[in-house]
Amino acid sequence: MGAAILALFIMTFVARAFTVDGPSMLPTLEDGQRLLVDRLTYRFQDPQRGDVVVFRYPANPRQHFIKRIIAIPGDEVLISRGTVYVNGVALEEPYIAGPMFGSFGPVVVPPDSYFVLGDNRNNSEDSRDRRVGFVPRDHIIGRAIWRYWPLQDMSIIRAPATFQLVPSSAAP
Repeated sequence: MGAAILALFIMTFVARAFTVDGPSMLPTLEDGQRLLVDRLTYRFQDPQRGDVVVFRYPANPRQHFIKRIIAIPGDEVLISRGTVYVNGVALEEPYIAGPMFGSFGPVVVPPDSYFVLGDNRNNSEDSRDRRVGFVPRDHIIGRAIWRYWPLQDMSIIRAPATFQLVPSSAAP
């Protein structure tokens, strides 16, 4: 009984296992890989650019999506000729599946919301799609921190360095 209560506490407040479903995060995450998602950190700090997050799909909150945060509240996002710009800085994205097609924006991320994209940009339902749009802060379940299955792919999931080059937004 005590173990069940402890497990419930951990799954509710600390961490949870998730299985990647679909190709939208290729090549970073593959269909069927298993992840540990940190549910605790965002209780004390805000999500950051570059974090890979699990969130409730706005069009069906029972369904979970996993994407990368590209922009935080107040940031301006522009996608032009396949390049993503955040606050005027072009992101160097060696982690994406290949050249991205199309344009989007410019848009400013509203308060308490996030702009997310899949790493497989040409096969991802993300913030460019009106069914997802900006992801509200309260829809974010947690940050993917560790890929643990299959064993040969075990690794820590880190935000790419390119996001450190993006200046803070001018918005309050």
